[in-house]
Amino acid sequence: MGKKVLIVDDAVFMRMKLKDILSKNGYEVADEAQNGQEAFEKYQATQPDLVTMDITMPEVDGIQALKMIREADANAKVIMCSAMGQQGMVMDAIRAGAVDFIVKPFDTDRVIKAIDKALS
Repeated sequence: MGKKVLIVDDAVFMRMKLKDILSKNGYEVADEAQNGQEAFEKYQATQPDLVTMDITMPEVDGIQALKMIREADANAKVIMCSAMGQQGMVMDAIRAGAVDFIVKPFDTDRVIKAIDKALS
């Protein structure tokens, strides 16, 4: 069985793109969430090996969700997904415990490298 990944992004297109990259590379998509609150609940429910977390989302943003997940599970592995020009937020996320970040638009090789590294 492949490693399970929870995909969190408010944009359906981005979730589909990541799901496509992951499933083609032997990963299993545990579930998807469209905001931080949902991400936290689905993390609890599915216990994935890894989370890809968008930074900017309505209601509960990615950094807040990252903190909630890490509080509940100190070993949680979360990779942040950011748009160009969000370096400040990325640094906040790394300080809050994110293991890595990937930049949109997604480059398949970079995504897989980050995920492989985070799970090794």
